[in-house]
Amino acid sequence: MEDFAAQDRLNTEIQFLKGVGPKWVAAFGKLGMRRVRDVLYHFPRRYEDRRNLPPIRDLRPGDVATVRGAIRRVESRTLRGGRVVLTAILNDGTGDVSLTWFNQPWIRKRIEGAEDVIAFGTVRDSRGRVLEIGAPELEFPEDEEDVEAFARLTPVYAATEGLPQSILRKAATSAVTYFLDDVAEAIPRRWQKEADIWGVRESLRQIHRPDSDEHRLRARRRLVYEEFLLMQLALQMRRRETQQEVGIKFDWESLLQKGGTLFADGKPTDIREQLGIMLPFELTGAQKRVIAEIWGDMRRSAPMNRLVQGDVGSGKTAVAAAAMLAAVRAGYQAALMAPTEILAEQHFLNLHALFDRVGIKVVLLHGKMPAPKKRKASQQAENGEAQIVVGTHALVQDAVSFHKLGLAVVDEQHRFGVLQRAALRQKGRENPDVLVMTATPIPRTLTMTLYGDLDVSVIDELPPGRRPIKTHWKRPSERDQVYAAVKEILVQGRQAYFVCPMISENEKLQAQAAEELFERLRTEDFSEYRVGLLHGQMKSAEKEQVMADFRAHELDILVSTVVIEVGVDVPNATVMTIEDANRFGLAQLHQLRGRVGRGSHQSYCILVADAKTEESITRMSTIRDTTDGFKISEVDLALRGPGDVAGTRQSGQFDFKLADLVQDTKLLEESRAMAMRILDFDPELSLPEHETLLARVKERRMVQAAAVVS
Repeated sequence: MEDFAAQDRLNTEIQFLKGVGPKWVAAFGKLGMRRVRDVLYHFPRRYEDRRNLPPIRDLRPGDVATVRGAIRRVESRTLRGGRVVLTAILNDGTGDVSLTWFNQPWIRKRIEGAEDVIAFGTVRDSRGRVLEIGAPELEFPEDEEDVEAFARLTPVYAATEGLPQSILRKAATSAVTYFLDDVAEAIPRRWQKEADIWGVRESLRQIHRPDSDEHRLRARRRLVYEEFLLMQLALQMRRRETQQEVGIKFDWESLLQKGGTLFADGKPTDIREQLGIMLPFELTGAQKRVIAEIWGDMRRSAPMNRLVQGDVGSGKTAVAAAAMLAAVRAGYQAALMAPTEILAEQHFLNLHALFDRVGIKVVLLHGKMPAPKKRKASQQAENGEAQIVVGTHALVQDAVSFHKLGLAVVDEQHRFGVLQRAALRQKGRENPDVLVMTATPIPRTLTMTLYGDLDVSVIDELPPGRRPIKTHWKRPSERDQVYAAVKEILVQGRQAYFVCPMISENEKLQAQAAEELFERLRTEDFSEYRVGLLHGQMKSAEKEQVMADFRAHELDILVSTVVIEVGVDVPNATVMTIEDANRFGLAQLHQLRGRVGRGSHQSYCILVADAKTEESITRMSTIRDTTDGFKISEVDLALRGPGDVAGTRQSGQFDFKLADLVQDTKLLEESRAMAMRILDFDPELSLPEHETLLARVKERRMVQAAAVVS
């Protein structure tokens, strides 16, 4: 049970901690540390092992060691430029080691004549007879307890300018010594025992002042487990709340049987037959499985909240079309929201072609349409004439209304905020189902953190006949050979993409880069071919025309920025050259590569990159060697971290102090299973033993909500 007096003590201002005082308050504030609680939960980022206390005669260059002895000589000299170097000789009876400091003359008063000094640092060769330790940390022990306190696993904290490690350690030691008993235990003993984790107080003690490596690791395990458990409880409680809401129970079978929806010769038709007529290809086993999961959700009265993941080319559009068909045949409208106009237009063209075969009207609505067309599309959405509406974020604007919205499909969802998805859902008079799609493969760890409140389906099978894309990595010096190879493919009647480097987040600079590449290819390297240009700074009508020309093969080459990253589908385009590919992230390269390989012809992706850093070499090698989007996403997660891989840097999503989604996958799985067991036992966390746990979960949900709003 929460002890509010204890919680007040944890809110004690940091200046009242022993060894801190008012002098350091501003520096601690730069790290967001103002209260005792902040100090306890400011965890070390690494540890220095100072337990190695060898005789000085045994020291070797490169050793990280703790030495103890007496100061025998102190000298200072001034170097060129006015720098002062202070040197002291430390002797332990077996040998000497030189201790040196630059521009710290005040240290002389501390060390001169000292008979018992402990020094810690890295040993190096000083080109003389005596080895050297530069800028060592010092301790002047008064007894053996002081020696033990120094020669141990010593925490190193994230710091800021003007705040030394010694003050951070004093603050942590003081907080642990005087305030640890005030920390409330969030995880009841029964669950601790089942999870084989320590209590929070012992874990905080050992994370700041570990007795051994084993204890440090056990302390970290408990604290990481708690971070994951709170997040998973918050997600699972939100998920269960959604499942208890009353949504739409789609009943297309009854309507079809009653003749409420007619097709072809005027007779009711089974929805599977209609889907078969709509789709000019056989569905894969994975598509059939995911469609069955979606239709199962739609038949239930609780609103659907499902994420569909599928690698590029896996056929997510067909799955979404099956969901929209079911919604329309049950008497409702469906809406699909895409992040860009080009992707919205591509979806509209594809869906219009499919649904026209079964007499369902699809309209396009986005912000940059001519006013008369936009007004007409809005009217059709409002009066119900438009059974399916495809658009951008314009769909969530106040001016757009729906007659009877039953299904909201959100494509490439990580590009939309949670509030935008919620706004689209609120366009329905009832509680519409939500289907979220992404072609960006997401590691399982991120799926459990970002989408723990959603049901997840994975399309893990490509349609038959798709050939793997052959990817090559070439150096800029080989560009002439690359261009010659592209010309051979153009001679065969195929088409090509050239993607310019993402030199900046600034769209204008990207456009300039694309224009320069376009001019060079058009007038020099590919002057005998029809070359087009596409970038985000062009007007909507211009972009539509360029894409229409490329689809119709009135252009041989399309020079583009990352505006073609998702959605563009031209089966005859079989080669993509990505200039300065080392400037792109792994996920983006994988998405770009997915624009080729859309037909039955062999396709190629050529990365032109002068990769020199270890990270850029890893990215180029990974893209070259695998087309598995999930493997690529795991590498991307390890290289860039969760916020960038997920397409969001919202602090509320990943505000972990210790947990690492790459390193701690197993703990995440365990904590998720535990969260479900706890909620099965106490769905509302209403038992007295869960009072503190519930308070922590509410804090977590408030942080996530604040991150979404911001």
